[in-house]
Amino acid sequence: MTDPVLTTSILFGGMLVFLGIGVPIAFALGGFSIALIYLFWSPMALSMLPIRAFGTATSFEYVAIPLFIFMAAMLQRAKIADDLFDAMQRFFGGLRGGLAIGTVLVCTIFAAMAGVSGAATISMGMLAVPAMLQRGYGKGVALGSVAAGGSLGILIPPSVTMIVYGIVANTSIGRMYAGGLLPGLLIAFLFCIYLVTRGLLNPEESGGMELRRYTWKEKLSGLTGLVIPLLLVVAVMGSILTGIASVSEAAAVGAAGAIFAAAVLRRLTYAALRDSCYETVKLSCMIFWIIIGATALSTFYTAMGAARFLEALVLGLEVNRWFILIGMQVILLFLGMLLDTVGIIMITAPIFVPIIIKLGFDPVWFGILYIVNMEIGFLTPPFGYNLFYLRGVAPPSVKMTDIYASVIPFILLMMLGLALCMIFPQIILVLPNLLF
Repeated sequence: MTDPVLTTSILFGGMLVFLGIGVPIAFALGGFSIALIYLFWSPMALSMLPIRAFGTATSFEYVAIPLFIFMAAMLQRAKIADDLFDAMQRFFGGLRGGLAIGTVLVCTIFAAMAGVSGAATISMGMLAVPAMLQRGYGKGVALGSVAAGGSLGILIPPSVTMIVYGIVANTSIGRMYAGGLLPGLLIAFLFCIYLVTRGLLNPEESGGMELRRYTWKEKLSGLTGLVIPLLLVVAVMGSILTGIASVSEAAAVGAAGAIFAAAVLRRLTYAALRDSCYETVKLSCMIFWIIIGATALSTFYTAMGAARFLEALVLGLEVNRWFILIGMQVILLFLGMLLDTVGIIMITAPIFVPIIIKLGFDPVWFGILYIVNMEIGFLTPPFGYNLFYLRGVAPPSVKMTDIYASVIPFILLMMLGLALCMIFPQIILVLPNLLF
């Protein structure tokens, strides 16, 4: 089978059928691709798949993934988020909507420590949602601020998603990290502005009960909860951005730092260490199986010449290059509603990135736009990961429809942030150009 149109139709059509009937994405990618290689290429070609899978799984750059996952799991069990929330509650609890703003800020700091979305969402879902509901906050504010704030973990470095994208797209992970910092802070700022405005317009939804105001002594005493998180952020991000350590080496610093932080706080227990290791193995295996499955897909797709055909087809369109870029954003937003982030990257990045480079766009700039789309995908119904993370830890009174409704304003704010980054590329590029 050499017709690239037929190859593309069978490959992606079959994959979507398998996903639609509930086959795990790793097997929908890998299993179907292996069958096609055997039937339409050559049984001998199957021998290269174990070699490529082993080479991918043992890549030094991928070492950072389990290390950052372990770091996030350890920080969650050391209850670092509890200390951060206490500090933010003291500083912002006296403002209308202050607890929701503090929740977003806690998630922002947690994102700069952990690099994954689930840790902040689960921690703040257990901690902040009951506290806000008890103090008279509406479900939309309480749930939306946690789900949206938690999603910042894949945009603000050190992001595990950026590591996968950087390796697959052959884009500098260090430059990606520098490029993701300001867009992440911009989106967090948009969330806070929205929460302040909503608190002023609808005070009954943002702490309708009497607000508690803390003295300066109480506020300053709460700053102790910020010391260890900020030191950890400086150790991890500082070592990467200053060139002292590679991303994988900085991940090792972060993992060791998380253990040290738990020990300093006297929360390092055998159970915490064991559970963190178990969670690391489980999530890492899930990610690597998706990567291996997608490797099989890309091997077959490239060998059949379909990737080159699509590239030539898109580049041959008589349209402005911005229409092609916007079309890619629409595709990513749609896929984010249905597929896992790593799966989307493995399927689309090898196709999109060469086209983007030939169109003359900066690959780091496009990479951050891509990651923002993945962040939005964590919130978009019906299968946004953060929605299910939050449902798993929210109080029984919270329904799935409440969570779906709560994230809509935050999705729109993320799209606004995405548009600003497209209109003003220097939001993304200023730090990479300055530091590298």
